[in-house]
Amino acid sequence: MASAALLLLLALAGAPLFAVIAASALLGFQSEEVDLQVIAIEIYRLAEMPVLIAIPLFTFAGYVLGESGAPARLVRLTDALLGWLRGGLAIVSLVACALFTAFTGASGVTIVALGALLYPALRQARYRERFTLGLVTTSGSLGLLFAPALPLILYGVVAQQMNLEQPVRIDDLFAAGLLPGLLMVAMLSGYSIWQSRGTRASRARFSWREAAAAVREGAWEIPLPIVVLGGIYSGAFALSEAAAVTALYVLVVEVVIRREIPLRKLPEIMRESMVLVGAIMIILGVSLASTNYLIDTEVPTRLFEVIRSQIDSKLTFLVLLNLFLLALGMMLDIFSALVIVVPVILPIAIGYGIHPVHLGIIFLANMQIGYITPPVGMNLFIASYRFERPVLEVYRATVPFFVILLAAVLIITYWPALSLTLVSAP
Repeated sequence: MASAALLLLLALAGAPLFAVIAASALLGFQSEEVDLQVIAIEIYRLAEMPVLIAIPLFTFAGYVLGESGAPARLVRLTDALLGWLRGGLAIVSLVACALFTAFTGASGVTIVALGALLYPALRQARYRERFTLGLVTTSGSLGLLFAPALPLILYGVVAQQMNLEQPVRIDDLFAAGLLPGLLMVAMLSGYSIWQSRGTRASRARFSWREAAAAVREGAWEIPLPIVVLGGIYSGAFALSEAAAVTALYVLVVEVVIRREIPLRKLPEIMRESMVLVGAIMIILGVSLASTNYLIDTEVPTRLFEVIRSQIDSKLTFLVLLNLFLLALGMMLDIFSALVIVVPVILPIAIGYGIHPVHLGIIFLANMQIGYITPPVGMNLFIASYRFERPVLEVYRATVPFFVILLAAVLIITYWPALSLTLVSAP
């Protein structure tokens, strides 16, 4: 008990998360008189996973895209195709940000890369300032349910280490996130259309010439999701191979063909992307050791028995799960939450008959909202810095979007078929 209190105190004092997790695993194994070399073995076992190479490769590809002119081309393409609709530019912002976040895996990168384009464009089109600020801030977190988003891959890695009876394939997670992700985009698009009523927000007329020009300009980037996802679902690529193809394709296009990124800048991009990857990997390594301790000591089983004695309804459990995940999103970033919390709640959820793939979508949908939820909501602070607005003003601007996304999360939670319809049977 004293050790647990000390670890909690260190965490609150700002000690690195991986150090706190590693210390808890060490203390746990020592109390069970297990050789502490088991932690090193777990980290080595993680390094042997073929799928693990997908994380740095997809992350690097996303950072390269962010530093190139791809964001501007993506905005132009979506504007040419959707800008003629009522609320068209707002819908363009949602779609463009969702697609960009899916490939970068980083919400903050989306706000920085696309926000500079979308915010002034929306204001110039006479959208209300509060609506514009809330839209751009919220859009940065969209796309985490779309392949090949990094959180989807990370959830799959964590779940696969738990040797569940129901296998969790990463390509199943990619398929499961499609319809829920589209639901979120559609609901926010509907709100954007409603907001554009009675305003002077302008909209462009559809032009075949502009659409063709935008397609020609983005001709090198447009095939990317088709090649990657088509390769995965056709069986032509394994996930790690798809990641390698993506990284190589992006590198050749943006550095060699378009020449938008000079060779001298590549080391800096590599360093920035690998800092994120390194932080994820070290937390993942020590957390898997901690997970094995929890499994060996039957903590999830005992916790499930306690919860089951108090809650016998699956519906009630899902309500409490949503409340817990929303609170979690206020305190932890999505990557830390994945590696710390999933090993605990996944066996409990399975005990209530919840499919592990569906749980993954529920988890990520809730954590997605956490990006715009104080006190830790990262997008609030990034948008505040990027657009030079007080944090409280940014938060007030995101409230309507938060309510809509919360409604979408409830639909995703209580309608499992939305997530599982496209998932292949085991």
